[in-house]
Amino acid sequence: MTTGQYTVNDLLRVMQRLRNPEDGCPWDLKQDFRSIVPSTLEECYELAEAIEHGDYPHVAEELGDVLFQVVFYARLGEEQGLFSFPDIVHTLVDKLLRRHPHVFADGEIEGVVAATLDVAEVKRSWEAIKRDERAARAQGGVLDDVPVALPALPRAQKLQKRAALVGFDWPDAAAVLDKLDEEQRELQEAMAAGSEAAIADEMGDLLFTCVNLARQLGLDAEAVLRQASAKFEQRFRAMEKSAAAGSADLRALTDTELDALWRAAKVAR
Repeated sequence: MTTGQYTVNDLLRVMQRLRNPEDGCPWDLKQDFRSIVPSTLEECYELAEAIEHGDYPHVAEELGDVLFQVVFYARLGEEQGLFSFPDIVHTLVDKLLRRHPHVFADGEIEGVVAATLDVAEVKRSWEAIKRDERAARAQGGVLDDVPVALPALPRAQKLQKRAALVGFDWPDAAAVLDKLDEEQRELQEAMAAGSEAAIADEMGDLLFTCVNLARQLGLDAEAVLRQASAKFEQRFRAMEKSAAAGSADLRALTDTELDALWRAAKVAR
């Protein structure tokens, strides 16, 4: 029996046991790179939720779940002779050293750089280094390596930030607001025409412009929408609670009664 805290080596051994063809876990043995992607995404979102709620004991648990995903991929890679956990660590450390020349002198972990950069200079250096990395991978386009699998909001924001690096951007948030008005009018015209394809297209343009506005305001579109969704959920649950206290069913209430409950929930927040 192990005493004290378990280590990364223990975790790697647990993963090895789970994938043992003779006495491992049947579910784990059935998995491959593609099949565990949904679990990876789910674990990342659960980590984000724990952080948003400030539930740090839970954050530690969710970080463990995310780490397990990495170890799972590492085991699959090792079994297929593609890569191993040490390869992952080596690649990560090498990348961090290369991308932080303002911290690690001569690319050495203990190398100290005397001069300091401000945040803006660090960002410029970071993007220049990543641009060189894309060029080395024959990815010369500004938008190359923006993952297609990213959720729509962060992908839109990333595409916009990349375009802004070469000067293709709005001058300020006020200009984006004007564009937002234009997109709203175009959506209204599409709705009036009754064209489903045009409505979908204009709705997409409207959402894309909203992301642009958030970026211009220095906000993360995904984070502010998650916050808005959480606020809506809190208020709607308060409506349900108020209705139940009066022995009423929300589905049986009139629009006026629902609006009154909603206003009360907003005031109570």
